Amino acid sequence: MKADPEYAPEHLALEAVRALGPQAAAWVERTRARYPGIPNDTVAQIAVRRFTTFARLSGAAAGATGLPGAVIDIGVLAWTQARMVLHIAAAYDVDPVDPERATDLLVLQNVHKYTQTARTALAVARGHEDAGKLFQRKGPPPQMSQVFLQLGWKLAQMAGMRAAKKMFAKMVPGAAIILGTWANSSATKDLAKKTVERYRRAGYNPFELPAGPQQS
Repeated sequence: MKADPEYAPEHLALEAVRALGPQAAAWVERTRARYPGIPNDTVAQIAVRRFTTFARLSGAAAGATGLPGAVIDIGVLAWTQARMVLHIAAAYDVDPVDPERATDLLVLQNVHKYTQTARTALAVARGHEDAGKLFQRKGPPPQMSQVFLQLGWKLAQMAGMRAAKKMFAKMVPGAAIILGTWANSSATKDLAKKTVERYRRAGYNPFELPAGPQQS
């Protein structure tokens, strides 16, 4: 993500599905085996409580200060939220390993408004990943402060605007713990509500562009 901060949310979404999708499927399978007949809604709510707690604790415990520390904190939050979304998807029998879940992540987290624009951005990010394997960057490295600032804003957009405000509040001594706990928890609860609504009615995709001339 530091190498391509403009597409940081896309890189995070792609890696989340690759790395976390199988974990989400396995967790739901274990939960159902432990509680036979458990409703999908209950499985989803267990996941929501679990990851909201993780988000709250990460907001309170993060001790690094300054811009790099704020970016790390917001990155952990975005990763935790991605885990939650994939667990909720699995709870409603939506395949968390399907590459389309990366599209869902970007739309649910308001990085992109429509699925088609999210898919296009993911394709660009994949192209950058493939190019990075073939070519090495030349020229002077970018200023790390500029990279961290751009990376932080992109991840904050993914984690929620309350979290974006918290990223800068984190640099104020004494405010980080209180604001971090509140902002992480609030942003994660908002995302959980949208995600449950989305996957509970998985046969309906409210994010697709409407049919009509505007698609041409």
